[in-house]
Amino acid sequence: MLTVPTNRRAFLAAAAGGALGGLLPASLLHAQPNAGKTLTIVLPSNPITIDPINQLNHDAMVLGQTVFENLVEYDIDGVLKPQLAKALPVISADKKTYTFELRDDVTFHNGKKMTAEDVKYSFDYLLDPANKAARRSLFTRITKVTVLDPLKVQFELSEPYGPWLYFLTKYMGIYPAGSRKEHGDDYFKSKPAGVGTGFGVFEEWKPNDYISFRKNPNYWRKGLPHWDRLVVKMIPEDATRVAYLLTGQVDLISAPPPREFNRLKTMPGVTGASRPTLGGALLMYTNNLKAPFDDVNFRKAVSAAIDRKTIGEKVYYGLLDASSVPAPARGWWFNAEADKELGFDLEKAKALLAKSKYATGAEFDLSIQAEPYLLDTKDAAIFVQAQLAKIGIKVNLKVYEFSVLIQQAIRGEHQAALQVFMSPGEPSYIMQVCLTPEQVLSKSTGYNNPEFNQTLAAAFAETEEAKLKELYGKLQSLAARDAPLGVLGYVHASNLWRQTLQDVKVNQGLTIAPGEIKV
Repeated sequence: MLTVPTNRRAFLAAAAGGALGGLLPASLLHAQPNAGKTLTIVLPSNPITIDPINQLNHDAMVLGQTVFENLVEYDIDGVLKPQLAKALPVISADKKTYTFELRDDVTFHNGKKMTAEDVKYSFDYLLDPANKAARRSLFTRITKVTVLDPLKVQFELSEPYGPWLYFLTKYMGIYPAGSRKEHGDDYFKSKPAGVGTGFGVFEEWKPNDYISFRKNPNYWRKGLPHWDRLVVKMIPEDATRVAYLLTGQVDLISAPPPREFNRLKTMPGVTGASRPTLGGALLMYTNNLKAPFDDVNFRKAVSAAIDRKTIGEKVYYGLLDASSVPAPARGWWFNAEADKELGFDLEKAKALLAKSKYATGAEFDLSIQAEPYLLDTKDAAIFVQAQLAKIGIKVNLKVYEFSVLIQQAIRGEHQAALQVFMSPGEPSYIMQVCLTPEQVLSKSTGYNNPEFNQTLAAAFAETEEAKLKELYGKLQSLAARDAPLGVLGYVHASNLWRQTLQDVKVNQGLTIAPGEIKV
């Protein structure tokens, strides 16, 4: 077992200075990069499930995307492309019917050929309320799935809703007809052997250690993957992840410590890269139904007291772009005026607090995550705590494991919670999931505004970018007016890896994409 000092900064500084000899056991000091065709990657948090329709941990989506595929994919550059479908769908004039032609060369890991019946079965299962799929709410506008012939399937929607295509990569998978009933949900959760079409076949899950996959020898994308075995390890401590990489025990790590990232990527034998995302937001779920966040002026005071630029530059060393609205500053749909209304202004924060029901100050609990999830939110939480103290607001930091914190937010049991929220990079997702009713995180804010809901529905039916920009701008203005959700900024995806790897590309959607990496 690897033992590291409890002082993360001291360890990393020593490692970067070549002092590993005094910190690591001899077995690691003399280790060589992974031999043969095994690719080993590291996540900072323990996954809950491999099943994509119940996945809540974005880091762990690498597992589901190794096993399961979809009609289309939102690729690492944020481009929508066909996957199990031969082409993007034919969409009816009223934007409510989508028709897909399927590839005829796809087989499941159990050897069965994929057909339209499997597609219908997969969506019917997802949409059945009795199955309680966590991601069902994203797809409930699908009212009917019809098999037109063995390789053609049609979807009917209750109303125009273009975003559903973008959500397939992360929150859906196609599996054999009858397989959910045959194997049960626990099988898909922890040992989905034989039920996917992806480049990796499930092999083993060793809790709190690793999950492994072997190469799919019959994968329809010929020549992929470039490895024989994929091992996904779980290591929550920054220093330990870095030590494993520097000593060749692993090939690639997720969520490298921002403070050390630029130095570590120049270490001998190591390289790395980062890239801004359009969907990874550092959010503060503020429960509008609980005091003190039941007062709009209090919510606005909290927003105005937070110096997001300093958090991005000094806490996360450039790996967070400041934004106070649910849109990234780099996004074409960003509303700068709305962002300014909620932005940092300490005097404004004091005035807003004075107008609120909590003019003499208030106290609230801020739930944060124990392990890093794309970024370590504990550092930002300490900064926010200090900033809010300047206007007389006391913040009590409460640390929870990911599985506990996310369930708190889903059930609305928190006062406030700070967490990185990852979307596909499609403009509507964060606003839909956190700020409209009957979504998986509706209770994280408790916000329900008919004008907001109607504007979002209009955006779902629109395709022209100029009109969409106007609609998304209005949504951000409403968010600036009501301040139902705290937004601190949008994260950069970043990875470190051994120089022995080839064709590594950082995923704009943050999830590691191992399919085309060469060992």
